[in-house]
Amino acid sequence: MTINELERTATQVRRDIIRMTHGCQSGHPGGSLGATDVVTALYFDQMQIDPAHFRMDGAGEDLFFLSNGHISPMLYSNMARRGYFPVSELATFRRLGTRLQGHPTPMEGLPGIRIASGSLGQGLSVACGAAQAKKLNGDKHLVFVLMGDGEQEEGQIWEAAMYAPAKGVDNLVAIIDYNKKQIDGSTDDVLCLGDLRAKYEAFGWNVLEMNGNEMKEVVDTLNIVRKNAHQGKPQIILAHTVMGKGVDFMENNHKWHGTPPNDEQAANALSQLTETLGDY
Repeated sequence: MTINELERTATQVRRDIIRMTHGCQSGHPGGSLGATDVVTALYFDQMQIDPAHFRMDGAGEDLFFLSNGHISPMLYSNMARRGYFPVSELATFRRLGTRLQGHPTPMEGLPGIRIASGSLGQGLSVACGAAQAKKLNGDKHLVFVLMGDGEQEEGQIWEAAMYAPAKGVDNLVAIIDYNKKQIDGSTDDVLCLGDLRAKYEAFGWNVLEMNGNEMKEVVDTLNIVRKNAHQGKPQIILAHTVMGKGVDFMENNHKWHGTPPNDEQAANALSQLTETLGDY
């Protein structure tokens, strides 16, 4: 896709997020909106994947794990519009007995989902294991994992952060959705993260930073990490994003971490997001 096409797709994903969380009056719109550009670039430009022939083992393709599983509306929209399941199924989000639960799970046989996620802190460890499996099997494809910045407060993150460089897991690309907000406020107020770049570099990672809401910069940075893969070090991207990106009254407001929009708010939000691919 061109940058313009990726931007249009991201806008439609944002519309889906608003409609999904409004429709069931549940879910996490803020982080979903902020991380949209990064994951849309992965699914529609960067990752070598085959949605029509999904395999749980992921052999012969790139893998993506969403560690901060509560931003599932963003993931489901990208997956549906990439062809893993019908776009119309987005209307079932968080409904009892459906496949699109609030936190992704493979238990419902949902194509594209390989782990249950949302118990924060686990995704980086899973990605390390998947990446090592690819290396053992001679599979040159990459493993991507998205984490939240508040999630960096979890101890398991730092066990995996120590493990990946020590074991040379150089086909692993971690991304932190660095919006500096979490459910109870700013990350500085809840538990200051300090200098994340310096911390990961001290552990032995190759660290990059980008504006995670500027599509060309996202694509350019992802191109760099693909070029630098298989050179001895895992890589991590600090993606500086805005919680609630694209909807002015949600932007930079931690109260939208887990609050769905009401009728009036949803209409306002959708008026700011021009339909591009057709609503479900």
